Amino acid sequence: MVNISSPDTLDKTRDILTAGRYFRDKFGCNVYKTPISILGFTCPNIDGSVAKGGCTFCENESFSPNLSEKTPKKFYLNPNSPENPFLNGQLVQLESQFNQSRKALSQKFNAKKFLVYFQSFTNTYAPLDTLKALYEKALSFDNAVGLSIGTRTDSVSDEVLEYLVELSADHEIWVEYGIQSVYDETLEAINRGHSVANMKEYIKKTKDMGLKVCGHLIFGLPNETQDMMLESVQAAIDLEVDSLKIHPMYVTNNTILANDYKKGKFVPITQEAYIDTLIKAFEMLPSDIMIQRITAGIDDSSLLAPEWCRCKHTQMHNIKLALKNAGFNY
Repeated sequence: MVNISSPDTLDKTRDILTAGRYFRDKFGCNVYKTPISILGFTCPNIDGSVAKGGCTFCENESFSPNLSEKTPKKFYLNPNSPENPFLNGQLVQLESQFNQSRKALSQKFNAKKFLVYFQSFTNTYAPLDTLKALYEKALSFDNAVGLSIGTRTDSVSDEVLEYLVELSADHEIWVEYGIQSVYDETLEAINRGHSVANMKEYIKKTKDMGLKVCGHLIFGLPNETQDMMLESVQAAIDLEVDSLKIHPMYVTNNTILANDYKKGKFVPITQEAYIDTLIKAFEMLPSDIMIQRITAGIDDSSLLAPEWCRCKHTQMHNIKLALKNAGFNY
Protein backbone atom coordinates (compact mmCIF):
# COMPACT_ATOMS: atom_id res chain seq x y z
CA MET A 1 0.00 0.00 0.00
CA VAL A 2 1.32 3.44 -0.92
CA ASN A 3 1.81 5.67 2.08
CA ILE A 4 0.37 9.06 1.15
CA SER A 5 1.33 11.91 3.45
CA SER A 6 -1.51 13.77 5.08
CA PRO A 7 -1.87 17.57 4.67
CA ASP A 8 -0.72 17.93 8.27
CA THR A 9 2.51 16.08 7.46
CA LEU A 10 3.09 18.13 4.34
CA ASP A 11 2.63 21.35 6.30
CA LYS A 12 5.50 20.31 8.55
CA THR A 13 7.98 19.92 5.71
CA ARG A 14 10.84 22.34 6.20
CA ASP A 15 12.63 23.97 3.26
CA ILE A 16 16.39 23.91 3.71
CA LEU A 17 18.09 27.18 2.78
CA THR A 18 20.28 25.89 -0.03
CA ALA A 19 22.85 27.99 -1.85
CA GLY A 20 20.61 28.00 -4.92
CA ARG A 21 17.66 29.40 -2.95
CA TYR A 22 19.81 31.96 -1.13
CA PHE A 23 21.46 33.37 -4.25
CA ARG A 24 18.32 33.33 -6.40
CA ASP A 25 16.50 35.29 -3.71
CA LYS A 26 19.35 37.79 -3.43
CA PHE A 27 20.28 38.24 -7.11
CA GLY A 28 17.10 37.17 -8.92
CA CYS A 29 18.86 34.57 -11.07
CA ASN A 30 20.96 31.43 -10.94
CA VAL A 31 24.31 32.12 -9.28
CA TYR A 32 27.06 29.50 -9.32
CA LYS A 33 30.58 29.24 -7.94
CA THR A 34 33.45 28.86 -10.39
CA PRO A 35 36.17 26.68 -8.75
CA ILE A 36 39.70 28.04 -9.08
CA SER A 37 43.08 26.36 -8.34
CA ILE A 38 46.06 28.69 -8.49
CA LEU A 39 49.68 27.69 -9.11
CA GLY A 40 51.98 28.54 -6.21
CA PHE A 41 49.46 28.33 -3.38
CA THR A 42 50.01 25.80 -0.62
CA CYS A 43 49.23 25.24 3.05
CA PRO A 44 51.16 25.93 6.28
CA ASN A 45 51.07 22.30 7.30
CA ILE A 46 52.40 21.22 3.92
CA ASP A 47 55.30 23.69 3.79
CA GLY A 48 56.30 22.93 7.39
CA SER A 49 55.24 26.20 9.01
CA VAL A 50 52.90 24.51 11.50
CA ALA A 51 53.26 20.81 10.62
CA LYS A 52 54.60 18.54 7.91
CA GLY A 53 52.84 16.31 5.44
CA GLY A 54 49.47 18.05 5.34
CA CYS A 55 46.23 16.70 6.76
CA THR A 56 46.18 12.91 6.80
CA PHE A 57 43.30 12.79 4.31
CA CYS A 58 44.66 15.37 1.91
CA GLU A 59 45.90 14.66 -1.58
CA ASN A 60 45.24 18.19 -2.74
CA GLU A 61 45.44 17.41 -6.45
CA SER A 62 42.29 15.30 -6.08
CA PHE A 63 40.45 18.51 -5.12
CA SER A 64 42.07 20.57 -7.90
CA PRO A 65 40.63 19.48 -11.25
CA ASN A 66 41.67 22.75 -12.88
CA LEU A 67 45.39 22.17 -12.29
CA SER A 68 47.11 20.47 -15.21
CA GLU A 69 49.52 17.62 -14.53
CA LYS A 70 52.08 19.71 -16.39
CA THR A 71 51.70 22.64 -14.01
CA PRO A 72 54.94 23.18 -12.07
CA LYS A 73 54.27 22.83 -8.34
CA LYS A 74 57.67 23.45 -6.74
CA PHE A 75 57.17 27.18 -6.25
CA TYR A 76 55.10 27.93 -3.15
CA LEU A 77 54.01 31.25 -1.71
CA ASN A 78 53.63 32.20 1.91
CA PRO A 79 52.65 35.54 3.48
CA ASN A 80 56.31 36.52 3.87
CA SER A 81 57.42 35.70 0.33
CA PRO A 82 59.65 38.62 -0.80
CA GLU A 83 58.40 38.40 -4.39
CA ASN A 84 56.04 36.51 -6.63
CA PRO A 85 57.65 35.89 -10.02
CA PHE A 86 54.60 33.94 -11.22
CA LEU A 87 51.92 36.55 -10.58
CA ASN A 88 51.30 37.25 -14.28
CA GLY A 89 50.93 33.55 -14.93
CA GLN A 90 48.56 33.22 -12.00
CA LEU A 91 46.38 36.00 -13.37
CA VAL A 92 46.24 34.30 -16.78
CA GLN A 93 45.43 30.98 -15.11
CA LEU A 94 42.68 32.61 -13.06
CA GLU A 95 41.00 34.12 -16.11
CA SER A 96 41.28 30.91 -18.13
CA GLN A 97 39.74 28.79 -15.39
CA PHE A 98 36.96 31.30 -14.77
CA ASN A 99 36.02 31.46 -18.45
CA GLN A 100 36.04 27.69 -18.74
CA SER A 101 33.83 27.21 -15.67
CA ARG A 102 31.52 30.08 -16.60
CA LYS A 103 30.86 28.58 -20.02
CA ALA A 104 30.15 25.12 -18.61
CA LEU A 105 27.89 26.38 -15.81
CA SER A 106 25.98 28.67 -18.16
CA GLN A 107 25.29 25.83 -20.58
CA LYS A 108 24.43 23.19 -17.96
CA PHE A 109 22.60 25.21 -15.30
CA ASN A 110 21.65 28.47 -17.01
CA ALA A 111 23.95 30.32 -14.59
CA LYS A 112 23.80 34.09 -15.04
CA LYS A 113 26.08 35.38 -12.29
CA PHE A 114 29.10 33.88 -10.56
CA LEU A 115 31.10 33.77 -7.36
CA VAL A 116 34.77 33.22 -8.08
CA TYR A 117 35.62 30.36 -5.72
CA PHE A 118 39.29 30.14 -4.71
CA GLN A 119 38.92 26.50 -3.76
CA SER A 120 42.14 24.50 -3.61
CA PHE A 121 44.91 25.02 -1.09
CA THR A 122 44.92 27.94 1.41
CA ASN A 123 43.90 31.03 -0.50
CA THR A 124 44.90 33.71 1.99
CA TYR A 125 48.35 32.17 2.53
CA ALA A 126 50.27 34.58 0.29
CA PRO A 127 51.51 38.18 0.32
CA LEU A 128 48.73 40.75 0.47
CA ASP A 129 49.82 42.30 -2.84
CA THR A 130 49.35 38.94 -4.56
CA LEU A 131 45.96 38.43 -2.96
CA LYS A 132 44.81 41.91 -3.98
CA ALA A 133 45.89 41.35 -7.58
CA LEU A 134 44.07 38.01 -7.81
CA TYR A 135 40.91 39.04 -5.97
CA GLU A 136 40.52 42.29 -7.89
CA LYS A 137 41.14 40.53 -11.20
CA ALA A 138 38.44 38.01 -10.29
CA LEU A 139 35.96 40.76 -9.43
CA SER A 140 36.60 42.42 -12.79
CA PHE A 141 35.16 39.49 -14.76
CA ASP A 142 31.79 39.90 -16.45
CA ASN A 143 28.92 38.81 -14.19
CA ALA A 144 31.23 38.03 -11.26
CA VAL A 145 29.32 39.26 -8.21
CA GLY A 146 31.79 38.25 -5.56
CA LEU A 147 34.35 35.88 -4.09
CA SER A 148 34.35 32.76 -1.97
CA ILE A 149 37.78 32.17 -0.45
CA GLY A 150 38.77 28.81 0.96
CA THR A 151 41.34 29.08 3.76
CA ARG A 152 42.35 28.07 7.29
CA THR A 153 41.83 30.01 10.50
CA ASP A 154 45.58 29.96 11.20
CA SER A 155 46.34 31.44 7.78
CA VAL A 156 44.40 34.67 7.69
CA SER A 157 45.64 37.98 9.10
CA ASP A 158 43.76 40.99 10.40
CA GLU A 159 45.16 42.91 7.44
CA VAL A 160 43.62 40.47 4.96
CA LEU A 161 40.29 40.48 6.78
CA GLU A 162 40.23 44.29 6.78
CA TYR A 163 40.85 44.26 3.03
CA LEU A 164 38.02 41.77 2.50
CA VAL A 165 35.73 44.05 4.51
CA GLU A 166 36.52 46.82 2.01
CA LEU A 167 35.64 44.52 -0.90
CA SER A 168 32.41 43.45 0.79
CA ALA A 169 31.02 46.97 0.54
CA ASP A 170 30.26 46.36 -3.16
CA HIS A 171 30.57 42.60 -3.58
CA GLU A 172 29.40 39.29 -2.12
CA ILE A 173 32.39 38.10 -0.07
CA TRP A 174 32.54 34.74 1.71
CA VAL A 175 35.38 33.31 3.79
CA GLU A 176 35.33 29.51 3.91
CA TYR A 177 37.07 27.97 6.92
CA GLY A 178 37.81 24.31 7.45
CA ILE A 179 36.39 23.54 10.89
CA GLN A 180 36.32 19.75 10.35
CA SER A 181 35.96 18.99 14.08
CA VAL A 182 35.84 20.80 17.42
CA TYR A 183 37.90 18.17 19.22
CA ASP A 184 41.61 18.90 19.58
CA GLU A 185 42.39 15.19 19.72
CA THR A 186 40.78 14.77 16.30
CA LEU A 187 42.64 17.75 14.84
CA GLU A 188 45.87 16.27 16.18
CA ALA A 189 45.02 12.84 14.76
CA ILE A 190 44.49 14.26 11.28
CA ASN A 191 47.60 16.48 11.53
CA ARG A 192 45.54 19.62 11.15
CA GLY A 193 48.21 21.90 12.58
CA HIS A 194 45.99 24.28 14.54
CA SER A 195 43.79 24.13 17.62
CA VAL A 196 40.06 24.42 18.20
CA ALA A 197 40.77 27.64 20.11
CA ASN A 198 42.40 29.16 17.02
CA MET A 199 39.45 28.13 14.88
CA LYS A 200 36.93 29.69 17.25
CA GLU A 201 38.96 32.89 17.64
CA TYR A 202 39.19 33.61 13.93
CA ILE A 203 35.66 32.63 13.03
CA LYS A 204 34.42 34.99 15.74
CA LYS A 205 36.79 37.73 14.55
CA THR A 206 35.69 37.29 10.92
CA LYS A 207 32.03 37.44 11.92
CA ASP A 208 32.58 40.46 14.18
CA MET A 209 34.08 42.31 11.22
CA GLY A 210 30.87 41.72 9.27
CA LEU A 211 32.11 39.10 6.80
CA LYS A 212 30.13 36.03 5.80
CA VAL A 213 31.56 32.71 6.98
CA CYS A 214 31.07 29.24 5.57
CA GLY A 215 32.28 26.42 7.82
CA HIS A 216 33.37 23.02 6.52
CA LEU A 217 32.60 19.93 8.61
CA ILE A 218 33.60 16.31 8.02
CA PHE A 219 31.56 13.41 9.37
CA GLY A 220 33.44 10.16 9.92
CA LEU A 221 36.84 11.46 11.01
CA PRO A 222 39.07 8.95 12.84
CA ASN A 223 37.69 7.78 16.21
CA GLU A 224 34.78 10.21 16.23
CA THR A 225 31.37 9.13 17.47
CA GLN A 226 28.10 10.52 16.19
CA ASP A 227 27.80 12.63 19.34
CA MET A 228 31.19 14.19 18.58
CA MET A 229 30.16 14.99 15.00
CA LEU A 230 26.96 16.64 16.22
CA GLU A 231 28.90 18.59 18.83
CA SER A 232 30.92 20.09 15.96
CA VAL A 233 27.65 21.07 14.29
CA GLN A 234 26.45 22.72 17.51
CA ALA A 235 29.74 24.59 17.87
CA ALA A 236 29.37 25.95 14.34
CA ILE A 237 25.85 27.09 15.17
CA ASP A 238 27.09 28.76 18.36
CA LEU A 239 29.76 30.56 16.34
CA GLU A 240 26.95 31.90 14.13
CA VAL A 241 28.40 30.75 10.83
CA ASP A 242 26.29 31.83 7.87
CA SER A 243 26.67 28.62 5.94
CA LEU A 244 27.88 25.03 6.23
CA LYS A 245 29.41 22.44 3.97
CA ILE A 246 29.21 18.89 5.26
CA HIS A 247 30.73 15.80 3.72
CA PRO A 248 31.82 12.27 4.65
CA MET A 249 35.43 11.28 5.24
CA TYR A 250 36.54 9.26 2.23
CA VAL A 251 39.94 7.76 1.55
CA THR A 252 42.08 8.43 -1.52
CA ASN A 253 45.39 7.02 -2.62
CA ASN A 254 48.67 8.72 -1.71
CA THR A 255 47.49 9.91 1.69
CA ILE A 256 48.46 9.02 5.25
CA LEU A 257 44.85 8.00 5.84
CA ALA A 258 45.13 5.48 3.00
CA ASN A 259 47.93 3.74 4.89
CA ASP A 260 45.80 3.59 8.05
CA TYR A 261 42.88 2.22 6.04
CA LYS A 262 44.98 -0.51 4.44
CA LYS A 263 46.27 -1.53 7.88
CA GLY A 264 42.74 -1.70 9.30
CA LYS A 265 43.32 1.29 11.58
CA PHE A 266 40.60 3.41 9.98
CA VAL A 267 37.07 2.31 9.11
CA PRO A 268 35.13 4.76 6.90
CA ILE A 269 31.67 5.89 7.88
CA THR A 270 28.82 3.91 6.35
CA GLN A 271 26.23 5.56 4.15
CA GLU A 272 23.53 4.71 6.70
CA ALA A 273 25.45 6.28 9.59
CA TYR A 274 26.34 9.34 7.52
CA ILE A 275 22.74 10.00 6.47
CA ASP A 276 21.46 9.46 10.00
CA THR A 277 24.02 11.97 11.33
CA LEU A 278 23.13 14.43 8.58
CA ILE A 279 19.43 14.27 9.44
CA LYS A 280 20.17 14.81 13.14
CA ALA A 281 22.37 17.77 12.18
CA PHE A 282 19.58 19.30 10.08
CA GLU A 283 17.21 18.97 13.03
CA MET A 284 19.62 21.18 15.01
CA LEU A 285 20.16 23.88 12.39
CA PRO A 286 18.51 27.32 12.53
CA SER A 287 16.53 28.06 9.38
CA ASP A 288 18.82 30.94 8.40
CA ILE A 289 22.01 28.86 8.03
CA MET A 290 22.60 28.21 4.36
CA ILE A 291 23.68 24.70 3.38
CA GLN A 292 26.13 24.67 0.48
CA ARG A 293 27.05 20.97 0.40
CA ILE A 294 25.75 17.76 1.94
CA THR A 295 28.09 15.14 0.51
CA ALA A 296 31.25 14.57 -1.51
CA GLY A 297 33.22 11.88 -3.23
CA ILE A 298 35.34 11.10 -6.23
CA ASP A 299 34.62 8.70 -9.08
CA ASP A 300 38.04 7.62 -10.25
CA SER A 301 40.81 5.18 -9.43
CA SER A 302 42.14 7.34 -6.58
CA LEU A 303 39.16 6.47 -4.34
CA LEU A 304 39.87 3.60 -1.95
CA ALA A 305 36.82 3.75 0.29
CA PRO A 306 33.98 3.89 1.01
CA GLU A 307 32.53 2.68 -2.26
CA TRP A 308 29.28 4.57 -1.68
CA CYS A 309 31.21 7.83 -2.11
CA ARG A 310 32.00 7.00 -5.73
CA CYS A 311 28.77 8.08 -7.44
CA LYS A 312 27.54 11.53 -6.43
CA HIS A 313 24.23 11.05 -8.27
CA THR A 314 23.41 7.96 -6.19
CA GLN A 315 24.57 9.68 -3.00
CA MET A 316 22.33 12.68 -3.61
CA HIS A 317 19.34 10.48 -4.49
CA ASN A 318 19.65 8.50 -1.27
CA ILE A 319 20.30 11.55 0.90
CA LYS A 320 17.45 13.59 -0.56
CA LEU A 321 15.04 10.70 -0.15
CA ALA A 322 16.04 10.24 3.49
CA LEU A 323 15.76 13.98 4.14
CA LYS A 324 12.31 14.05 2.53
CA ASN A 325 11.15 11.16 4.70
CA ALA A 326 12.47 13.09 7.72
CA GLY A 327 10.47 16.18 6.74
CA PHE A 328 13.13 18.24 4.96
CA ASN A 329 12.93 19.68 1.46
CA TYR A 330 16.47 20.05 0.14
